Amino acid sequence: MSRASPPSGPELELVAITREPSPRMELGERTYIDDAPIDGTLALAQHQQYQAALSRCGARVVTLAGCAEQPDCVFVEDTAIVLDEIAVMMSMGATSRRDEVPTIEGALRGFRAVARIELPARIDGGDVVRSGRGVFVGLSQRTNAAGVDALRNILAPFGYMVTGIPVLRCLHLKSACSALPDGSFLVNENLIDASALQGRERVPVPNAEPLAGDVLVIGDRIIVSDAFPETSALLASRGWDVIPVSVSEFAKAEGGVTCLSLVFKAGRD
Repeated sequence: MSRASPPSGPELELVAITREPSPRMELGERTYIDDAPIDGTLALAQHQQYQAALSRCGARVVTLAGCAEQPDCVFVEDTAIVLDEIAVMMSMGATSRRDEVPTIEGALRGFRAVARIELPARIDGGDVVRSGRGVFVGLSQRTNAAGVDALRNILAPFGYMVTGIPVLRCLHLKSACSALPDGSFLVNENLIDASALQGRERVPVPNAEPLAGDVLVIGDRIIVSDAFPETSALLASRGWDVIPVSVSEFAKAEGGVTCLSLVFKAGRD
């Protein structure tokens, strides 16, 4: 495992932590989709192209080794959330995935103080969407009310407001909702109860692309699965630089573009 150190100069470097796909990825957890064969060679190539997109967005990519005993280890987003003030390690909803957390915690300790959420609270990072000081947490099959409360207690001293959002028909909140650079939300309101977003501008995903709510925003650039061309065009029409990437093999494991990285500033504002 590699470990990076904070930058010595005044500039805050953008870092993206990723993890190589497990050679046994097709044995991972799947909840809302049927099992389908995953091409490991193609998955590795797509992961490398994804990392290139992160670099294009200005991030220094830190790549950790995959693990055969952890089929879902490539989906590092679920293990933690990283804010300017603190990194919070998740208490993951799937028992089979909890051994992934220590590897990511070791990498993050070079950049942040770390807090942990512990069982019986359950929470996945894929259920956490942040917009400014607002933190929205999906109440899903992987995240319970105790997980929302635990995150609220950790983040309250830093001035964040944590709000739960029921997830109805998808794995995680980010499967259906992402915060866009202007404070609006790209959302599929058929998959979640979006009433907690009342008062916020909501940009509906195209009807033909129900899972396109999962996009990765880095500054004014947005990484989008190339399976969602209508969504890419929609976001481009609003003035953002859209970067399409192929993630078909990860979609077979119920993953999207946000799942594959943890992106944050190396220092603290």
